[in-house]
Amino acid sequence: MDSKNKLVLFNPLSKNNPITVQMLGICSALAVTSKLEPAFIMAISVTAVVAFSNLILSLIRNTIPSRIRIIVQLMIVAALVTIINETLKAFAYDVSKQLSVFVGLIITNCIVMGRLEAFALGNKPWASFLDGVGNGLGYGILLIIVAFVRELLGSGTLWNFRVIPESFYEAGYANNGLMILPSMALIVIACIIWIQRSKDKELQEK
Repeated sequence: MDSKNKLVLFNPLSKNNPITVQMLGICSALAVTSKLEPAFIMAISVTAVVAFSNLILSLIRNTIPSRIRIIVQLMIVAALVTIINETLKAFAYDVSKQLSVFVGLIITNCIVMGRLEAFALGNKPWASFLDGVGNGLGYGILLIIVAFVRELLGSGTLWNFRVIPESFYEAGYANNGLMILPSMALIVIACIIWIQRSKDKELQEK
């Protein structure tokens, strides 16, 4: 893999993260991160949609009239989201119920449409696919970090398994119910943004 493709793939993981730097996809990050399992599934789902929608659009970009490009993009994304939604219902029904309408709302996720417009329309298929994978993983990593913190402190569990010993509760420890609220996801994301920007001088200047 050449240096340009490496930059396309790995840059969204940190220096150009879609959530902490581009400020995209924050709404879904607030909604699905109270538990680690649905956050992980959502991360995989978004990564798959961004990567393959980028790939498909890049393959056909020269055949799409500019006046209908948004419609074509929405059709591609909607088809992929439908496939993922039906797959979740077939193989992970409980998680599908937890995610509820948020899987369908991937269609309107700013990250998906943003990468189609900003990258896939002007780049070759392989680079576009890598861009989708990178941005999907960048989004997913943040979801998993936020869900890890919220489930651990809010429920005392990880992936629905008890990790805080019962002896802690007997000694007076109590789960922080505030961590389950969507507003706490925003606070956790804000803390991550603050930590990231405090360590990166380039981001401080943006």
